[in-house]
Amino acid sequence: MDVAEAAAALAEGGVVAFPTDTVYGLGVAPGGEARIYEIKGRPAELPLILMVIDAEQARGIVEIDERAWGFVERWWPGPLTLVLPAGDGTLGVRVPDHPLALELLRAAGPLLTSSANRHGQPPALTADEAARLPGLAGVVDGGRAPGGVPSTVLDLSGPQPRIVREGAIPAARLLA
Repeated sequence: MDVAEAAAALAEGGVVAFPTDTVYGLGVAPGGEARIYEIKGRPAELPLILMVIDAEQARGIVEIDERAWGFVERWWPGPLTLVLPAGDGTLGVRVPDHPLALELLRAAGPLLTSSANRHGQPPALTADEAARLPGLAGVVDGGRAPGGVPSTVLDLSGPQPRIVREGAIPAARLLA
């Protein structure tokens, strides 16, 4: 499926798999989160990540203080998910560094995302692997995902930065 078809499917509440700079992801428009949990068999207590087109779009959704801007300026777009204050809670947010992912975000708007795989299984690295998941509206084929390792998740919602998941960016490099 091309990006226009994917954006249309997302607008209708469908879940679409697409390549990112790390692995293939599943995306859904806000409000359709239950579909990703169902497709993945993901426990409800595990949050999804919001992918946005750029830091300015993120700023309208999460609180980005001076400390967070330092990470944003150095690592976005890229394989870093930042957990930031949002309303009464927190939200993981990221800007991927992949042309098709960015094109999809431009066409569809912010997406709630997770890796394309059943919970506990390795993430999909190709469109064919992602297409094996049942219940998808479609897959945007961008070839093999260039990174192969999920994004690093850094929680900046508290007084000290905390690595939630070490991924594509090693903790030592990130916090150096």
